[in-house]
Parts: sequence; structure tokens; C-alpha cells
Amino acid sequence: MNALLYLLVVLIWGTTWIALKWQLGPVPIALSIAYRFGLAALLLFAWLIWRRQLLVPRGRARAWVLAQGLCLFCLNFVCFLNASRTVASGLVAVVFSSAALWNALLARVVHGRAIAPQVLAGGALGLAGLVLLFWPEISAGHASAAGLAWALGGTLCFSTGNLLSAALQARGLKPVQTNAWGMAVGTAILLGHALVTGAPLVFDASPRYVGALLYLAVPGSVIGFTAYLTLVGRLGPERAAYSTVLFPVVALNVSAWAEGYRWTAPALLGLLLVMAGNVLVFRKKPASGASPARPSPRPPARA
Repeated sequence: MNALLYLLVVLIWGTTWIALKWQLGPVPIALSIAYRFGLAALLLFAWLIWRRQLLVPRGRARAWVLAQGLCLFCLNFVCFLNASRTVASGLVAVVFSSAALWNALLARVVHGRAIAPQVLAGGALGLAGLVLLFWPEISAGHASAAGLAWALGGTLCFSTGNLLSAALQARGLKPVQTNAWGMAVGTAILLGHALVTGAPLVFDASPRYVGALLYLAVPGSVIGFTAYLTLVGRLGPERAAYSTVLFPVVALNVSAWAEGYRWTAPALLGLLLVMAGNVLVFRKKPASGASPARPSPRPPARA
């Protein structure tokens, strides 16, 4: 089941970049994000009501859900969109893919969890592989300090949301429940900002925009975020976040099919490093003190 969820996250989030590209146009980006999560929240609430699983978070959990909505469904997208204005998208992808390492470090600081050496080593290999994959784009871009700060801020918001989700799951709340409320929070913040700043509430009714919106809302948000945060609860934030290293690889393969991207020797080496990092991250640590099983002695033969 975990392997299926992991595969869903990598394949879905590795292809949402096409839908994001198709949304660029007359609708402000922040408003498109609000439409996306607003629709996703409505679908999740309808599902929860139908399944009779709708719960209203109370006490500390309510504050955590609000914080998760702010981090995962609002601020991180605002940060990455601002970063993309002055930083090459390949470099933004590399910064975002450091979430696996940030998740491990934050889990250590907040929860006192030990950092598995293979997770750090696998994350480092994955980042090195991504640098090789995106090197032509990175070297051609002119990254500003402000742009890198925006990208790092978005990554930290994403990682913080991961830890909040893990804490909520430890209290018995399911990701589908907290995501519904969190997406509603993110939508309300983005729409409120549009109203305060006087931004026009426009909508693009073209088939391309509507199709992209539906893909981002249903597979990209309802399925993708639910599957990913379920993995956070099952595998831990650091292992689940390694999917952020893999989905740019999927995006490049889609680009090779749709936009004529050509694989080079450094890119293929980078792909191998990403795969090696994946093996390290998910390699099971042998139990301490375990010794190889020995065959039991045969009983003496009877006369």
C-alpha cells in the first residue's frame, strides 16, 4: 500500500507542472491557487459528509490545522511563485527537493527523532543528482539572493506543514479530514488577500484553463496531498519527502515527450544518483545485535 501511495505522489506531482503552465494567463496566479484549493476543499468535504467522517478539529488540533493550511496550501505556493520570478525553475526544484533533509532536521529539533544516516546520505545523493539534471538551466539562470530566500522559505513552509500533519495524525485525525479544513483555510486567506488588495476576481472559461484547474484540484490536490500526507504518517516526514526529489525526474520525462527535452550524459548520471539515493533512503536498517540465523543441528540418526 505504501508503495502505491508513493508511486501516486511521484506520478501526479511529476505531471502537475503542465497544468500549472496552462493556467498562466489572464487569471492572477494567487487567484488560480485559491480556485484550485477551494474546489478541492469542497470535494473533500462532500466525501467526508457522504462517508460520515466529517470532524471539526478542537483544542490544540484546531490551531495545528490552521497552521497546516497556512503553510501547505497558501504560503509555500506564494513563496515559490515569487522565487520563480528571479530564479531558474531548475534551481527552485533543487531547493524544494531539499525538503527531505529539512524534514529530518525539523523532526530532530521538534520531536527529538534520531536522523537515520542513510536518509541524510540518500538525500545528499538525490540533491547532487538533481543539480546534474538541471545544470544547463541552473547555469543559464541569474539567481538573486531574494529569489533563493523565497525558495528556501517555501521549502521550510512545506516541511513545517509535514510535521504538523504528522502531529495531527498522531492525535487520530486522518489527512483527508485535516486537508479539507486546511485547504479551506488557504483558500480563505488567498481570497481575502485578493479582496483587500482590490485584485479583480476573474475566471478563464477556456477548456485548457478549466481542464488544468480540474487536474490540479482533483489528482493534484485531493489525491496527491492525501496520499503524500498519509505517507508522512506512515513512513515519517523525512522518507515521505524524498518523493520531492523524484517528481522532477518525472517532469523531465514528460518534457522529453511533450517539449522535445533531450537527455544528456550528465543528466543520465544525475538520474542514476537520484535512484541510488532512493535506494539508500528506503533501505531497511538491520536490527541491532541481530546475527545470521544458524541451521538447527540435525537429530542423531536412529539405529
